[in-house]
Amino acid sequence: MNGDSSTAAPPAAKDQVGRIERYGVEYIPEGERRSGPKNIRAILFGGSLTFSLIIIGWFPISFGLSWWQAASAVAVGSAFGAALLAPMGLMGPRTGTNNPVSSGAYFGVAGRLIGSFLEATASLAFAALSIWTGGDALAGALQAFFGIEDDTVPRLVAYGVLSVIVTVVSILGHANMVAAQRFMLPTAGLVMVVGLVVYGRDFDASYAGTGEYALGSAAATWVLSALICGSTVASYGAYAGDWTRHISTKLHTNGSIVRSLFLGGLFGMGGPFMWGTFTSAAMFSAGTADAGTPYVLALVDAAPLWFVPGLIYMGLASGTAQAVINTYGTGLDTSAIIPKLNRVQATLLACVLATALVYIGEFSQGIEDGVSVFLTLLASFSIPWIVMVTIGHLRRKGWYDVDALQVFNRGEKGGIYWFRHGFHLPAMTVWGLSTTTGLFFSANTWFVGPGADLLGGIDVGFLVAGMVAAVLYPLALRLFPEPPEVFGPSDDSSAGPAAWPQPASETELV
Repeated sequence: MNGDSSTAAPPAAKDQVGRIERYGVEYIPEGERRSGPKNIRAILFGGSLTFSLIIIGWFPISFGLSWWQAASAVAVGSAFGAALLAPMGLMGPRTGTNNPVSSGAYFGVAGRLIGSFLEATASLAFAALSIWTGGDALAGALQAFFGIEDDTVPRLVAYGVLSVIVTVVSILGHANMVAAQRFMLPTAGLVMVVGLVVYGRDFDASYAGTGEYALGSAAATWVLSALICGSTVASYGAYAGDWTRHISTKLHTNGSIVRSLFLGGLFGMGGPFMWGTFTSAAMFSAGTADAGTPYVLALVDAAPLWFVPGLIYMGLASGTAQAVINTYGTGLDTSAIIPKLNRVQATLLACVLATALVYIGEFSQGIEDGVSVFLTLLASFSIPWIVMVTIGHLRRKGWYDVDALQVFNRGEKGGIYWFRHGFHLPAMTVWGLSTTTGLFFSANTWFVGPGADLLGGIDVGFLVAGMVAAVLYPLALRLFPEPPEVFGPSDDSSAGPAAWPQPASETELV
């Protein structure tokens, strides 16, 4: 069964602003999909104008690189990450569900829990970081305005305000999330444009860096900086299906989806990275910041008082918009892990967990540091998964049995993706080997793998893990061929999703 439905949903059930989204990870019929590639761009551009992503651009400068070295690392890394992100939007329109559930076609309907756990935990951590940075912005601004010495209470209040807003928008669902991101683009975008002028007064394109490189040499530090940017952009691949499952294959081409994700990754995320690099270089040039200064607080200290409200807005409003993307995804995956919970219940649980993590982190510095290290390590687990499902999608030419993908969610057994007790053992084995190999080449404050040590401390774990998966997965499928039914009907004239005609133009619904 390929699950096509041309029956339009009743108005109350449609995904609209101001209404609670009805669908979770169950199949969304074609007639009820009202999104398009431009909404993907809105999410990636609008949702990235936040300090939790901007701060990525701080790292190359704080690592000792010059302006031009840092800028090139951000550009190359963002392009590399965008190339990995782009194809991850192709499954959602074909399966009508998110990427972790779609991955059941390759890992088995039970094995797809790997993807659900990866996305859920990553989203939870990113949401916490967004709220943390928003609280930092507010606390720093209040200190600048009113000379408040103890910023604990303002910070705790800011966390609470952000958490409530994030919870409301996340529960309302997809259309409301998109509307929030569209509002962020012109408003937070204007603040950032003004910020170029504000911090540009101290900017010096000839800034040569500190001369003390984080990894001992400019080349190694440049590679590290590029990989940080690349892994951050690529990590959003798991979320892509959260958005593209609302896109109709009858109205939008594969190319339009891929282009939107690539441009969203390269410019939508890479642009804020570059803003962070620009402002960091300006502050280092002026001597108002150094590697030991918290980025957001340094930004507030270096700004004139009239611009501080803009930084507050970016911290609170934009931080909220980014956190919504994360908690929305966590809610979907929580409902996939615990099928008895619907999307609203699972999202509420996810928001409560994210809020708890934020407040625990406020009183335990080790928690916040641990979340940062966790996200670094998570890349070694998620990138091979992304590589494998991309290979699987291309290998099967985008054909899925959408009914068989929902077996686990219904508490049933069987279907063409049941494989062995719900797991596809060759895929599971390749993923396990890839992630293990990646950890040997990982470097962070917790440990430095022997492979990373040989490379001078460069964390290339996710890159190695992805390369191992790219080599071993096709080999495993050759040694252990998949059953022919997973490739779909041999008759190309079938009515399955892969056989649906693509439109000549890229019509987009408003």
